[in-house]
Amino acid sequence: MGKEEAQEANKRRWSLGMEDVNLDLVKAGAAELLGTFMLILFCVGSANSRTLNSLSEDAPNYFISISLAFGLGIGTIVHIIGPVSGGNVNPAVSVALLLDARISLIRALVYIVCQFIGGFAGAGALYGLGNHQNISVAISGANAYDPASINGAQAFFLEAFGTLFLILTILASINERREQTKTYLTPLAIGISILIMHIFLIPYTNCGINPVRGTVWNVVTGIKTDQFWVYLFGPIVGAIVAVPMFNFVFSG
Repeated sequence: MGKEEAQEANKRRWSLGMEDVNLDLVKAGAAELLGTFMLILFCVGSANSRTLNSLSEDAPNYFISISLAFGLGIGTIVHIIGPVSGGNVNPAVSVALLLDARISLIRALVYIVCQFIGGFAGAGALYGLGNHQNISVAISGANAYDPASINGAQAFFLEAFGTLFLILTILASINERREQTKTYLTPLAIGISILIMHIFLIPYTNCGINPVRGTVWNVVTGIKTDQFWVYLFGPIVGAIVAVPMFNFVFSG
């Protein structure tokens, strides 16, 4: 590990973040808002009923097409907004970076609020622009599990585990000891991890691993909102577990 990377790792401390309250934080919040807006509009939009009406839910391309949209889409969004805000676009990621003392409490709160605002705006835009209110068939893209296949505890664990895998990937990609903090491969690694988790989790939970993605489209469309706790809290628990696990086992 280089001298600069070692100094950066050693100086990280938890902070309220009053020093972050400036124009740069406004720009970063705007980036998170727009990034999450694009995530919901483009990625969730890839799972809409028009895209999937000719595909069987048992066909491999049903899962692959959505997984590619989310993996490549989010990787690209992180590449676009990363230099401004870090490219969180996920409250679970912001919680993990806060716990790892990489962002302050104020910055984390601003990011999370902006992510939900962007998510609801994206869901509203998708619902309106896609004319979903006039579609007679079931609206796709919502996060829900089938109680006949798995129970709530199993769904919660799967969402937590999928998020844990994502957070471990992110922390590995930005870990100073691996000297990978300034590489363009970081968005690619994040995108690949999201792609893998979607292939794995879509058959079970439709893959949320993001409290915004897992709730806003359900709220806007009114689909199975009684299961929201799985998608809101499961990823947060996964993020909380991932940080000490990475620092104890994988940080080097």
